[in-house]
Amino acid sequence: MTPPPRSATILGAAGLLPFIAGVLAIYGLMPGVSNTVTGYLILQGYGVAILAFMGGCLWGFAAQAGRTGWRAFAVSVTPGLWAFSVTFSPDALLSLIIGFVFLLILDLIFRGWGLGPKWWLTLRLPLTLGVLICLGLGKLA
Repeated sequence: MTPPPRSATILGAAGLLPFIAGVLAIYGLMPGVSNTVTGYLILQGYGVAILAFMGGCLWGFAAQAGRTGWRAFAVSVTPGLWAFSVTFSPDALLSLIIGFVFLLILDLIFRGWGLGPKWWLTLRLPLTLGVLICLGLGKLA
């Protein structure tokens, strides 16, 4: 696989920090913010924002290609719609886990359609794993 740009790798890894902070807060390991409710809210709020943002990346891939018609644009809005629904979910962390797994599947589909940079999956796979671990740890608490 093609390696991602260094800037994307650094910023992507930094994007995991709020997920880690949420887990640390849930488990009482974050000074000054250590409580379960705050940790869940960090994971839920940031997870919703990132899931919607990642759908926006897919929209950008479809727009850049310019030849995709409805299919790629329609598919690219589903992460944002799912993220919005998480706001009303009785089990937000499980809903986010499902959403991020689905997003990874969409990343693979977009790659199969030839959309997005060649390095995208090289970046997305470890970041998605990090997000899923954090959400899973939050869910288990």
